[in-house]
Amino acid sequence: MLILSIDTSAIASAALLSGEGEILASFATEDTRSHAEVLAPGIAGLLAEAGMAGQDLDAVVVGVGPGPFTGLRAGIATARTLAFAWDKPLHGVMSLDAIAVDAALDAWRLGIDEFAVATDARRKEVYWAAYRSTGGTPELLDGPHVTAPGEVPALPVYGAGAGLYPDTLHAVEGFADAQPTAAALGRTAVVRLVRGLPLLPSTPLYLRESDAKVPGPRKRAL
Repeated sequence: MLILSIDTSAIASAALLSGEGEILASFATEDTRSHAEVLAPGIAGLLAEAGMAGQDLDAVVVGVGPGPFTGLRAGIATARTLAFAWDKPLHGVMSLDAIAVDAALDAWRLGIDEFAVATDARRKEVYWAAYRSTGGTPELLDGPHVTAPGEVPALPVYGAGAGLYPDTLHAVEGFADAQPTAAALGRTAVVRLVRGLPLLPSTPLYLRESDAKVPGPRKRAL
């Protein structure tokens, strides 16, 4: 099995993974505002590095958010286009799960039963979800939501959202800057595909209404 994983819910990232979850090639930016410019060249570079072509893939996986409109659309549109062009199955994974997969293992080592994952939603809000660590595997308990930081449950919090609001959220050391990445998202997808567990469609989880509105009728000039 060979999977191309894409996520643009925060940073832009992509990865090629084997059916055993081995990362064959990956890239990730630090910029949260250049998704459309870097994603297609980055994916082309991954395939060239691995000596693969799109036709060699077995599936495409994309992070469906939650995330800002513009960034999320760039990743999902790219994933849909490539899956259509290469005639490959397309699967969605909630982007917060890409942090939760590593957070659950860390929580299990620390003896933490329940934890939250939070990322920057801008507007002084965070995207978040609550999980249980079951033997180092994340189990979604609640979410995803977009709220003020003070509305996140009083749990240890993994993710860059915690780093932005250290006076409000209980950030876990070493994870206060963590962003969803395609490599971690792909590992989550591989486990579910191997186990025959369902994945999501590629429908974006925006959680907010768009700022763009259809103009109303023009007022008549007197």
